Order: sequence, then structure tokens, then C-alpha cells
Amino acid sequence: MIEPETSLEELSWIPRPRITALRRLHVANVRDLLTHYPRRHEDRREFAGFPRDETAGPVCLCGEVTKTRLMRFGGRKIFEAVLEEESAHALSQPLTCRWFNLHYVQKMIATGHRLVVFGKVKRKGARLILDHPEFEVIENDDELLIHFRRITPIYPATEGLSQRVLRSLIYRVLEESNVAGADVPLPVQLQNGACLKGEALRHIHFPESEAQLRAVREKLVLSEFFGMQMQVAWQHAQNAMRSGQRHAARGDLVERFIRSLPFAFTPAQKRVLSEIRSDMERGAPMNRLLQGDVGSGKTVIAIAAMLLAVESGGQAALMAPTQILAEQHYDVLCRWLVPLGLSIALRTAARQDESFFPLLNGDAPQIIVGTHALLYDSVEFSRLGLAVVDEQHKFGVSQRAKLTAREPAPDVLVMTATPIPRTLTMTIYGDLDVSTIDEMPRGRGKIHTGVLGAGQIGEAVNLIRDELKNGRQAYIVYPLIDESEKLQSKAAAHEFSAWQERLRPFTCELLHGRVAPAEKQAIMERFRAGETRALVSTTVIEVGVDVPNATVMLIENAERFGLSQLHQLRGRTGRGAHVSHCLLLTAEKSPDTLAKLAVMERTTDGFEIAEADWELRGPGDLLGTAQSGLPEFKLGDLKRDAALMRRARAAAVQIIEGDPLLERPENQRFRSLIVERQEQLFSHVS
Repeated sequence: MIEPETSLEELSWIPRPRITALRRLHVANVRDLLTHYPRRHEDRREFAGFPRDETAGPVCLCGEVTKTRLMRFGGRKIFEAVLEEESAHALSQPLTCRWFNLHYVQKMIATGHRLVVFGKVKRKGARLILDHPEFEVIENDDELLIHFRRITPIYPATEGLSQRVLRSLIYRVLEESNVAGADVPLPVQLQNGACLKGEALRHIHFPESEAQLRAVREKLVLSEFFGMQMQVAWQHAQNAMRSGQRHAARGDLVERFIRSLPFAFTPAQKRVLSEIRSDMERGAPMNRLLQGDVGSGKTVIAIAAMLLAVESGGQAALMAPTQILAEQHYDVLCRWLVPLGLSIALRTAARQDESFFPLLNGDAPQIIVGTHALLYDSVEFSRLGLAVVDEQHKFGVSQRAKLTAREPAPDVLVMTATPIPRTLTMTIYGDLDVSTIDEMPRGRGKIHTGVLGAGQIGEAVNLIRDELKNGRQAYIVYPLIDESEKLQSKAAAHEFSAWQERLRPFTCELLHGRVAPAEKQAIMERFRAGETRALVSTTVIEVGVDVPNATVMLIENAERFGLSQLHQLRGRTGRGAHVSHCLLLTAEKSPDTLAKLAVMERTTDGFEIAEADWELRGPGDLLGTAQSGLPEFKLGDLKRDAALMRRARAAAVQIIEGDPLLERPENQRFRSLIVERQEQLFSHVS
């Protein structure tokens, strides 16, 4: 009997070239092969009759090849195979299957072959056409048992591994292996009675019915989600058991700070600050996520939390993802807190305040602001009481862990202005408590958003010039620094001179990621001071840049940005009392693109936009990079299976809260999930 950890090299009946190809799919052993799940199934129990007209969606058909031909048009080769229904019906019409520039197809298909094809049928004049259909050749009736006359699995494949080869390999391994040994343990509350232990893997590949397929998929998705949620719940419990610092200050500094502000806290800000203060007064370290829309007032809450740590005798650190944002935080903190008698230092890769160096003596700064430079081994804190991580999704999970992995553990507050759908919050930030600022401060300027075609650039220029004449400022944002042969997008550096001419005599400057740090800082300081009236930039200004006098945001090639990123960029305006404008320029006319950009016209609610972005792009793109810390699920889908994620989380939390160390006999089988999942959870970040 083959065991799940058996390597493929030990199976003599798998040829070496097949093993090489399987490794490209990250399949190295029997467990990997059994969990190389189908991406879909085709119902081949009975093939549908040939359609008489084009179809709304893809169909699976079987017929005989009656004619083939190879044609050349310019530099393209087109191979055609005419397929006729085997039990020809009087009303059935032959189908023409076409493949463009796929030379190997010609060698695989010949007249007389029985062919199974999967694709969407289109009408071209009098002919019914399938362009680039998936196909399999039925070479003999012995293959019917595995490949046909059943609900048939279709797998993610690679060169050198056809569907038939993959299907045959998995079928044989299932016959010869101990599939029960590959099962993930599930608690009683998640058992659905779909199948006997070990049979789920067999049935996800070769189900006997649609109902069985749905049931076993649910079980396996629950297994994936439960394994991840056990790790998250366990990490949350470990955080709670660590020795922390009790920050039970009277709050005099916080009160002085709040009184000095030119505005009053919103009820949502007061509620969130109360939640944070309650956490910081406990002996266990705080681990809290603070999320709120662009401009909702997260920064002042973070400052109040830092003041609580300082008043309790500790240091506070604020880590930002970019030098521009770190320097802006530093300037804001100096402006607000130095008058209160606090000492503040800045540390970035390019700039370090002289006051930063004596961290370990009595003159150590009370608040340290920095970028990832705060993670350097050479940086030590004497009494770090609170670590604030701004724009958490720009950092990796392990980077946050590195900043906070010290004893006694500091309180941790991570912030994001990218609202996160609830399912993602449970997944990525499940080890954190969540606070949400769900209302905006009064007095912020209204932002009008409009979508313009490429031919309407003149209208955009006129609006910008009018705003500049009224003393305001503008951002002009491009997706690229330089032009690209591969990407049909305008570029900031190439378009800069054109904007200088369009906006003359108003001053323009160019800002992007390759500008030297010192010059980047100088450019931003001139823009903040109003000396520069228009900033032509890439998304380097996406987060945190605060210039209340900027009232226009023009985004070229807006279709190349995700909705959440567009919302972040738009949030650089509307920060003062003046009415602002966000102009989204696009040359695209596709319904999907226009529907996406219409969301920006319809709402300024970041939470609504995040949900729409989630639907359009999925979780990984929504968060921007692999730094998101999202685990890779082989079967589960965070959008489709949100209800299953909630069930898995509830079960994991119930187990860990009742038995944090998994010491009870009935829970010891779950210990392997903690060990196995921990490395996987952090493998995406550095």
C-alpha cells in the first residue's frame, strides 16, 4: 500500500519525464498528487447532442473526425477538424474545430478519430465553430472506464502532461494508496457525513454523482479552512498568553493632545480609542487591527495610543511602508507633539535623525518613526511599549512578527486604509482584534469623480488650469515611469514635458520611485509648501500624502488600476474644505472596464469599493502583493466559500478557547495542523 509521503521517484511505473513535468506543478509525492484537485468536472455520462446554433456557454460533445485540413493566412497556420455526431441525427450539423498556430494538434488528430471536445460553439456564416476547444482522443474503449461514461475530472496541466495522463496517474495512485492517511482531521461540528474517512479524496477526483461531488468538496474545503483557522486561533491564544506591558496611564498626555487639535473626535474615533485603551491596560499584549476609510482619522488615534505608551514609561514606534509616508508622519508628529514636550526621531534607509542613535540611554527618543529600516538587526529599543504598523497590507506578516518578537512583548496596532471584506479579515488578520472607524469627520471637502475618454484630455486640462488659477494644486498620476513596448500605457516620465507645456506658467515637477530619496523629499516639501503647483507622478503618492490644498487628481490609464488603488489615489484630494475633482481617463471602451470605473463615480465609500474590488479581482490582487500573507488554498475559494470559512473559524475558536494547548485527548490530533500550517502561512513573505 502506497503511503501519502511516498515520493514519486519510488513509483517505478511513473516515467522520469512525467515526474519532471509533475514537479512543474509542485507535485513531488503521493499526497501532492492526490491533492492536485480538478479545476472542474465534465459530465460525460451521456454526451449532449450536437447543437443546432451557437451556445451561451461551453458544452462537452463527442463525435467522429470526418475531415481535417491545414490552412495558412499570412504568418498564421490554422488547423481545422470537422466533427460529426456518431449517431447522426437528421437535424444535427457538423462542427468545425479550429486551432491557430498550435502545430502539435495537427499531429494528434486524424480522420476517423473519436474526439471529445469542450468549448463554446459560435456561428460563422453557415458553419458552427469551436475555436481552441479542449479535446481528448478516444483511442480505445478500455479508456471509457477512467476518461468517459462518468463525471470526469479536468486538471490544471502543463506541457508533457495531458489530461488523460494526469487522470490515469491519479486513478492508479488512488487504487494503490492509503488515502485515509492523507485525510485532514475534522472536529465533530464540521463533519457532514458525506463519506467515510479517506473516501473524500477518492470522490473529489472521481465522483459518482453531482450531489456526492458537492458534499465531498464541502468536506475538503472545510478541511483546508479549518487547518488554517486552527493556526490563526492558536496564534491568537499564544499572543494572549505572552507577557506584555500594562499601559495604565492616567491619560493626561492624550487629553492635552486632543485639546490641542483644531477638530473634535467623531463618535467612531472615541469608540475605537476606548477599545485600544482597554487593550493597553491589560497585562497581555494588544494585537489589534485598526481599519478605516481614507481620511477617517486613523492617524490621530494611533498618536493617542502612542502617547498612552509614552506616559506609561515606554517607547513607541511607528513603521510606514515608504520613505515619503514615514517622513510625513515624522513631520506631523513633530508639529503636534514637540510642543507637548515629546522627543521624536526618524529612521529610514536614506535618512536617520541624529537623535535616533542614543536609543539605549536615558536620552532615547520617546517616539521613533521609520520604514522597514526599523527591522534592521542594528536597531534596538530600550523599552518598546507600542509598535504601530501603518498600511499593514504593504508589509509581510513575518515583518510584523520581527518587529514585535521581543520580551516583554509590545502592544501592536496595525492600520490600513484599504477596507477589508470580512472573509479576508478572518483569514489574514484572524489573530488580531478588529476596530473599525466607520464614519468620516465633518468638514472634509466633497470629491466629484468623472470618467473621461482619451479624446477628452482637453476638458481635463481646462479643469486643472481653472483650479490652479484659483490657487489650488493638482496630482497627475500614471501607471508607469517609462514607456513599455509590452504595455499599452502612458508613462509619467514621457508625458512630463507635455504637462509642463499644458500648464505653463504654473510649475510642475516629476516624482516616481527611481528619484533619489533626498530629491524625492525635496520635491514633496516644495509641493506641500505650494511652490510646485502640479505633481506628475506614479503611485508613489498612493498612501498617506496629505496636502489639503490639492483639489484635482487626474489618473491616466485608469483601467490599469484596481478599484481600491483608485480610491486610495482619489483620497489624496478632498483633504481640505474645498470641493475636489477626480478625473479617470481611459481609452478602453469595454463594458467591463466602464462598469468598474462607474463604481468610482457612484460612491466614495471605501468599504463598498473594497467589496466591488473583491468581486472583480479576488483577494490577492485586492491586497496588492504576495506580502498579503494569504495562504494558498488548493480547493477553497474565499469568495465562493465564505460561509464555510465562518464555520471553520467558529469551530477552531471553540476548540482553542477551551483547550489553548490542545492537551485534551480528543484534541491532540489537531496538533499536527499547527506544526504543518505555521511554515506555510508565513512562506509567502520575507
